[in-house]
Amino acid sequence: LILLDIMMPNIDGFTLCRHIRELVDCPIIFLTANTMENDVVTVLSIGGDDYITKPFGINELRARVKAHLRREHREKKNSFTISNLKFNMNSKEIYYEDKLISFTKSEYKICEYLALSHGQVFSKEQIYENVFGFNYESDLSAIVEHIKNIRSKLKKLDLNPIETVWGIGYKWVD
Repeated sequence: LILLDIMMPNIDGFTLCRHIRELVDCPIIFLTANTMENDVVTVLSIGGDDYITKPFGINELRARVKAHLRREHREKKNSFTISNLKFNMNSKEIYYEDKLISFTKSEYKICEYLALSHGQVFSKEQIYENVFGFNYESDLSAIVEHIKNIRSKLKKLDLNPIETVWGIGYKWVD
C-alpha cells in the first residue's frame, strides 16, 4: 500500500502515481489538503485507489487502509515495459518489438533487477547478492561478464540501457 500527497517537493503526486502504477499494482491512497473535485477525478483516473482530504481522523485512515488491504487480491503484474523492452516475469523472457531476445537465466535476472529499480545505482556486490542470493565474494567478475554480454546483445538492437557509474556500479537508464 502506498500513501501519496498531491503537493510534494520535487515531483507532484500525480506524476509519481503514474510512474508507480506502471511498475506495481498495489493500493495507492492520496492524503491531501486539496478538496477540488478535478483533483479527485484525476487521482482516480491515473491509478489512485482512494482520496482522503485533510483533516481526517486516524480511525478513518486505519479503516480505509484495512479495507484496501482486505480487497488486495489483485492479480499481480507479470510483465512490464521499459526502454522499449518488454519483460515477461512469468516466462523470464525479454522482447524487443515482439521479438524474443536470447538471454541466459543469469542475464535475465540481472536485467530484471536493474530495470525494476531503474535509475538506482547498484554495486557489483549488491547485484550479486540480490540476484543470486548468496555471498558475493565468490566471483564478482561474473557480474562484469554478464553485463558485458547483456550490453553486446542489446547493442545489436541499438539499445544501451545499462550505464556504468564509475567507482560505484551500474544502473538501468530509460
